[in-house]
Amino acid sequence: MSDALVNRVASSGLITLKPEEWAPTQSPMEFDLKDYLFMSLILKEQDFRDSMKTHDWSQYENKVLCVYCSTDAIIPSWGYMLVATMAAPLAKEVFFGTPDQWISRQLMLHIEHLDLAPFVDQRVIIKGCSDHVAIGPEIYVALTSKLVPVVKSLMFGEPCSTVPVYKRPKGA
Repeated sequence: MSDALVNRVASSGLITLKPEEWAPTQSPMEFDLKDYLFMSLILKEQDFRDSMKTHDWSQYENKVLCVYCSTDAIIPSWGYMLVATMAAPLAKEVFFGTPDQWISRQLMLHIEHLDLAPFVDQRVIIKGCSDHVAIGPEIYVALTSKLVPVVKSLMFGEPCSTVPVYKRPKGA
């Protein structure tokens, strides 16, 4: 009798998808309009325009810039437009939203363009935890919606401990 260890997970034919591997490697920079508001609540046009003129926009060169307001202030649309106007010539991308929202968008774009051929009639696990990026439920919903029409079964978690999510009915 052989005492060799056998990796049953590796030989099971399961395909593990790790959404965190699709996350961008470049961290976006943030531009929170709160920092340019009077009392963190009111956008005073002339003060805001003056701040935008003196702001160091070069720090965003070839970077992704996420523009948002973290307070419950009412910001006129032109305020965001002014920031985009100043940043766009230098930034790689100007995005309206938080860095987490930008990362989520990048993951959604990856899912949109995901080649389904390798997953047809396969047993797939979607890894459920990440060490370096937060994966929101919108990612799991999009991935599930994309995979269910083609996979034999879909599970969530780790190969050693999965939660069954979908199993194609027999004869389907």
